[in-house]
Amino acid sequence: MRIFLTLLFLALPAASQSQEPGCYELRTYFAAEGKLEALHSRFRDHTVSLFEKHGMTNFFYWVPLENPDNRLIYLLGYPDKAARETSWKTFLEDPEWQSVKADSEKDGKLVAKVESLFLTPTDYSPKKVELSREGPRLFEMRRYTTLPGKLPALDNRFRDHTVALFAKHGMTNLTYFHLDEGQEGAGTTLLYFLAHDSAGSQAASFDAFRSDPEWIAARDASEKDGKLLIDKGVVSTLLNPTDYSPVK
Repeated sequence: MRIFLTLLFLALPAASQSQEPGCYELRTYFAAEGKLEALHSRFRDHTVSLFEKHGMTNFFYWVPLENPDNRLIYLLGYPDKAARETSWKTFLEDPEWQSVKADSEKDGKLVAKVESLFLTPTDYSPKKVELSREGPRLFEMRRYTTLPGKLPALDNRFRDHTVALFAKHGMTNLTYFHLDEGQEGAGTTLLYFLAHDSAGSQAASFDAFRSDPEWIAARDASEKDGKLLIDKGVVSTLLNPTDYSPVK
C-alpha cells in the first residue's frame, strides 16, 4: 500500500492544514557520549508531542548510517520566523518540558552541541512526497556548494533536468532547500533530501544517473562557461529514520 500526502502539511492537525509552514529549521543534535539512546527516548516519549503542542510541525527525524558523532538530525516547520521564536519560548517554559528535561538529565546532559539551519524551499521542491508503509527506506541528505554566483545556474539544472532524472532512475525526491540569508553558505548552498529503497539501490541509481546521456548533456551545457561547484562541493550523508519520525 502506498500513501501520497502533502509534505508541507504532513504533521499538522486536521484543523490547521490550511497553511503551509513559512519557516523551516534543520536541527542537528550531537548527543553526549553514551546518551544517544536516552535522547531518542526523550524525543519519542515527550519532545515530539510537546513540539506539536507548541505549534511546531514535525517532519523528519534521522540518524546517519555512519554516526561516530552521535548525531540526531531533524526538520521542523513553523508558520513564520516570529512564530518560531514564540513556539520555542513557550516550549522551554512549559512545566512538562522542564520536568522531563530535569528527570532525563539527572545523570548528565544528553546534548553536547546543537547546530541549526533556517531553510526556504526552492520553487522546484516537490509539493507532495510518497510515503511507503511497506518497509524501511534509506534517506540521503545532499549539500552542494557552488562557486560564487553559480547557484542560479545549479537551480536551473535541477529544475529543468536533475529532479526528473533522479525520479527516472528510482530515487524519491523529497524536498530541496536554500539557506536563508544571513547564514554562512547562503547564496551558494543547495541542500536537499532523497529517499532510496536501500544503500545498494542508492549506489545503483546514482551510477545509472551519472551515465545517462541526458544528464551528461545537461551537465555539459550548464558548465559551458565553467563548473558550477567548488572542488569537493558535494557532501552526502545517508540517513536512517528514527522509529518516531513522521516520515519513514
